[in-house]
Amino acid sequence: MPVARPTLDEARAWCHELATGHYENFHVVTWFLPKAYKTDFEALYSYCRASDDLGDEVATPEIGMRLLEEWDVLLRECYETPEKSQHPIFVALGETVRTRRIPMQPFVDLLQAFKADQVKTRHASIAELEEYSVYSANPVGRMILHTCGYHEEALNLLSDKICTALQLANFWQDVGEDWDRGRVYLPQDWMARYGVTEEQIAARQATPAFREMMKGLVAETRAMFAEGSALERGVQKQLAVTLRLFRRGGETILDAIEAQGYDTLTRRPVVTKAAKVKLLGRALVEKMVA
Repeated sequence: MPVARPTLDEARAWCHELATGHYENFHVVTWFLPKAYKTDFEALYSYCRASDDLGDEVATPEIGMRLLEEWDVLLRECYETPEKSQHPIFVALGETVRTRRIPMQPFVDLLQAFKADQVKTRHASIAELEEYSVYSANPVGRMILHTCGYHEEALNLLSDKICTALQLANFWQDVGEDWDRGRVYLPQDWMARYGVTEEQIAARQATPAFREMMKGLVAETRAMFAEGSALERGVQKQLAVTLRLFRRGGETILDAIEAQGYDTLTRRPVVTKAAKVKLLGRALVEKMVA
């Protein structure tokens, strides 16, 4: 926290450094987004990135919870008395939420997900994972739509489908890594139905039953992407290019899982460089004709 409140330009420069220095793919994503919103997206990304780090990059869940609670106070200050905000993220974010008319709820929801991660490490069903995504993933899609001037709930609900599917695709991709962090995002009822145990996950045993379970989960997630794809027809063409890139990126993760026989235990499925080039090339052509 700086001693003196930074100017808006200084705050935006700080967010630019965080956004472009922390995650190289952010350059690619923002290139496809409408240029008029560049500084807004950098402020949004900085908030999301910092919130995630406060929950994950700390020594204990207790510390994470305390930091997230303090961050929540700064968020509410950003909305209620923005002139008092001193952290550069909230100085930049305050201008974005004011000019783009973004409600506070998506930001609050995102913090709720990070708080839940401090105490909840198992989920009973896909429905429970979808409920988790209401807080962990869906707010990001809603932030993007609001920023670009789309406030209709019908579009938000389609965005929720895509964001939930992206969250689930990442869960299916990261089974082994999540286990190492003490978390299991596979639905417990599916594990019971297929006879998959946590001992098998710990031992990295990709049994036929595990593969069959993953096949079913991938199919459910593909259907969710298909449902949400109608969102791309409800927004202007330039934004649709970016939303389509998000969706296809998630579907490509599912393709990678399928390509290695639904074994996400012995090695993490990755999107190949060739697949990434194909995705970006296709999006580039679509952007040029949008």
